[in-house]
Amino acid sequence: MNLKEKRVVVLGGTSGLGFATAKAAAREGASVVVVSAKPERVAKALAALPAGTEGHVVDLTDEGQIAALFKKIGAFDHLVYTAGDWLLLGDFSALDIDAARRSFDVRYWGAVMAAKYGAPQIRQGGSIVLTTGIASARPFKGWVAPASLLGAMEALTRALAVELAPIRVNIVSPGVVKTEMWDALPEADREGLYRDVGAKLLVGRVGEADEVAETYLYLMRQTFSTGQVVTVDGGGVLV
Repeated sequence: MNLKEKRVVVLGGTSGLGFATAKAAAREGASVVVVSAKPERVAKALAALPAGTEGHVVDLTDEGQIAALFKKIGAFDHLVYTAGDWLLLGDFSALDIDAARRSFDVRYWGAVMAAKYGAPQIRQGGSIVLTTGIASARPFKGWVAPASLLGAMEALTRALAVELAPIRVNIVSPGVVKTEMWDALPEADREGLYRDVGAKLLVGRVGEADEVAETYLYLMRQTFSTGQVVTVDGGGVLV
């Protein structure tokens, strides 16, 4: 099974895991639609993806914009949701509740709205693939907001698998991966994170976005899996 002549919509598809998934799907012959809230990211992604790729600028916290997007797109085969390019880390006593709510708005409620308005447009045999992370199962100190958000994403996946059947709904759970999500860190700190975390992993290094993208493609192709969390973390949950 491959994605040739399938139509794949990637919300958050202009950077990180989403962009890597868009590239991988396009290589298999899929027609790709990428969506981001930032016009400059959409323009940059379209310049790097094959001719004919569609790009849309949408605020993924705005229900009206999301509804209009799927009405405009029309029928398609697979929906991928990777939006959300920062993690709210820090001491729990200093947690910014408003910032935590904003994080849920993009990552959780954005995914809910994408499923609500996207599902009616998904053709027979299609799927939805969401994104979580291993901190849902193994949080570190300072990860209260991200870990609870990721746990909510996994519960959402199971509920949507039941709610939207026979559309398949699954979720990818990466460990630490080299993406733009970590760009807010100074370069030395970022490279130190990759080095220190990678040294502890069973595979001896952190992941690359292109490697994790293969898991999204697998779940699009895999026609007998739904409601599942697929972990791709270099052994992170074991060490």
